[in-house]
Amino acid sequence: MNELLFAFGLTLFAGLATGVGAFLALVTRRTDAKFLAVSLGFSAGVMIYVSMIEIFVKARVALVAELGERSGAWATAGGFFGGILLIAVIDRLVPTRVNPHEYPHDDAGRQRRLLRMGTMTAVAIAIHNFPEGFATFVAAMQEPSVAIPVVVAIALHNIPEGISVAVPIHHATGSRRRAFRWAFLSGLAEPVGGVLGYLVLLPFLDDVLFGVVFAGVAGIMVFISLDKLLPTAQEYGEHHLSVYGLVAGMAVMAVSLLLFV
Repeated sequence: MNELLFAFGLTLFAGLATGVGAFLALVTRRTDAKFLAVSLGFSAGVMIYVSMIEIFVKARVALVAELGERSGAWATAGGFFGGILLIAVIDRLVPTRVNPHEYPHDDAGRQRRLLRMGTMTAVAIAIHNFPEGFATFVAAMQEPSVAIPVVVAIALHNIPEGISVAVPIHHATGSRRRAFRWAFLSGLAEPVGGVLGYLVLLPFLDDVLFGVVFAGVAGIMVFISLDKLLPTAQEYGEHHLSVYGLVAGMAVMAVSLLLFV
């Protein structure tokens, strides 16, 4: 029970960061683009490093122990690319790419389009957050030592998502409360996805399935980093800032893991 509460609490924290992004967008006149660029690059560095150096390796060790060297290696690779395929299909079916800073609001037609864009983005982000929440939940359950930095990285990644929901809805309706509510609810999909995913798989969980799911979590996190975090970081600031953040994230993650050796 303590492990479940710990995993749920961390996943909830990551999801609530979407509301933090909405709050920042609604109370500040402009977003610190350079800070976001470095932060998103840092998040990508943390997630890529921990996925490839820690999570993928542990998944392979577990699966090789259960299935043997050859079958375990194939199962690990299959789980990894299965995770990538899952999140890629979701992103393809429900695209979430919007520009949260370029919204005209000078006539009723544009306001209606902004409202539609904001609400559709909220729904898209909510659907996208389901597997992301599951990945966070499993990481917290399986590897508590790496869960906190991973959750912080995902939380930083969720802040621009909150901005992308809140800004168009606020510009379209003039209501900060409505804009914040939509962004906040889209973020809650993260802990809901974590809990539902775990409950669905709970009757079938064994060491083999946990290993495959853990490898899939690594794939999901790598895809999010390469497809979402780094491109968004480079849109917010200079290319070098996102790379500096990436390297810093890897270094911090490496040090934090070495402390547990």
